Amino acid sequence: MQQTNKPATRIQLWLPILLSSILVVGILIGMRIQNPGPRLALENKIAEPNGGTNAQSGKIEQLLRYIEAKYVDEIDRDLLVDQAIKNILDQLDPHSSYIPVEELNAVTEQLEGNFDGIGVEFLILDDTVVVVTALSGGPAEQVGILAGDKIVQVEDSIVAGNGITNRGIISLLKGKKGETVKVGIIRAKDSKIKTFDIIRDRIPIKSIDVSYMLDDKTGFIKINRFAATTDREFLEALDQLTKAGMEDLVLDLRNNPGGYLQKATNMLNQLFTDKGELMVYTEGRSVNRADYKTTGSTVFKLGKVAALIDESSASAAEIMAGTIQDHDRGVIVGRRSFGKGLVQEQYRLQDGSALRLTVARYYTPSGRSIQKSYEDLDAYKNDFKDRFESGELLSSNNIKIQDSTRYYTQNGRIVYSGGGIIPDIFVPLDTQKMSDRHYQLRREIPNYVFTYLEENQETLNKLNLESFTDKFKVSKNELTNFVAFAQERNPDITEATLDPQIAKDLAKQLKARIGKQLFEEQGYYRVLFENDEMIQAALEALKSADPITQRTPFKD
Repeated sequence: MQQTNKPATRIQLWLPILLSSILVVGILIGMRIQNPGPRLALENKIAEPNGGTNAQSGKIEQLLRYIEAKYVDEIDRDLLVDQAIKNILDQLDPHSSYIPVEELNAVTEQLEGNFDGIGVEFLILDDTVVVVTALSGGPAEQVGILAGDKIVQVEDSIVAGNGITNRGIISLLKGKKGETVKVGIIRAKDSKIKTFDIIRDRIPIKSIDVSYMLDDKTGFIKINRFAATTDREFLEALDQLTKAGMEDLVLDLRNNPGGYLQKATNMLNQLFTDKGELMVYTEGRSVNRADYKTTGSTVFKLGKVAALIDESSASAAEIMAGTIQDHDRGVIVGRRSFGKGLVQEQYRLQDGSALRLTVARYYTPSGRSIQKSYEDLDAYKNDFKDRFESGELLSSNNIKIQDSTRYYTQNGRIVYSGGGIIPDIFVPLDTQKMSDRHYQLRREIPNYVFTYLEENQETLNKLNLESFTDKFKVSKNELTNFVAFAQERNPDITEATLDPQIAKDLAKQLKARIGKQLFEEQGYYRVLFENDEMIQAALEALKSADPITQRTPFKD
């Protein structure tokens, strides 16, 4: 054969390179297809912490794929992922948490201090939604909804007599600002349904329950949490109290679970006139120390200060009490606080859920951590029970010191770390209020009050706040009627005779709940806190030139 040599064409020259490129691309695509898949992604700043790889998260993804492909029964992948995340976080600390998408809005609303809705507080009584309060200035109040109205219809949905739940009625009443919702109510003994078109609006959630004067020179402010609006509410309360003649202040931080640290420090700024005083600092393994110092920008001139705390005061509430104590700015009254000194940051996950991860610890100005041990999670969860059984809630001598290291306040007083804030003046728990029978009776009070109001509305409407708090009394006969009502609803309540102390407290609780219906939070708390032991102890201490000298002897 004769072979002819011809110059190679351009296609012949590039064809091997083209085929090689296609082969490489095919290999890469194949590798991509077999990749274990992306891990759960947080915000960009922690998507790959410390430059780590996704090998371990790939293992979890691979496991889920095997289960989806091979497991004997159908599975809910999202449920498995949620449970896996929760189980991982359970290995950390008690306050790192996962918030599913469906719960995130409700959690956020509590801290942001508002939501979109019609503005009513309600309870479900005998399978009927009853309005406790139409919030002042809210859409429901503006159209004429009253306390005691029974909501029986929302749009086309019947919400009475069909087992409606709290979550169910909330989902019907809440909605976007500006939208109209049709609500049908029955008022008093009228059987005719009244229909109201209510335009949903932004509803504020107040974080300061009440503020008023305890005497001619002492103001009182009760703070239920530290939300986005708390510092503004605090300034408004201080302004009103200052105009009423306030010199000294009692801060009620009982049952306050904390919230935004920045709001607590903003409020602490009003208690310190000097600039540069350390209020609190945070520090963690991967988080540098951050100091929060006073600005010296006080708006109001405040004299002596007392802060009330108990076993449910936590986090930012403890920081506030600890700062006041470490600087000897005021006297702390009550019982040892909860002991939560961990800082959480919130990160959004890809599906809209959120991770709250503990990243640092809080430290008071003297350098003490208030976080109690969580090595034993069961003991952590049962802390209140352990405190009660040990007698700590009844005597300061039974308080357990978690960390024997001594820290010192500005004036040289000894304070301790690692288990909450120990008060300067101890006030024991009233154990009468913890009996099962007392609890069973108290839970029926809101239901009874609606019945009482329907029968006595005309007389009660003649009272103003002052005449109600000073003159209105719950009679023995009314207490008897209440116990009979409670027994009818709860067969476990068999004994009709009341212990005198329980009877006295129930009468106060009944009056306070009636006051709430008539005069909202002012009517409720002014009655409830009349002769309150912690408030009285604070007032007694504030009479002294130096309240801290009234400190309860403590066996350390």
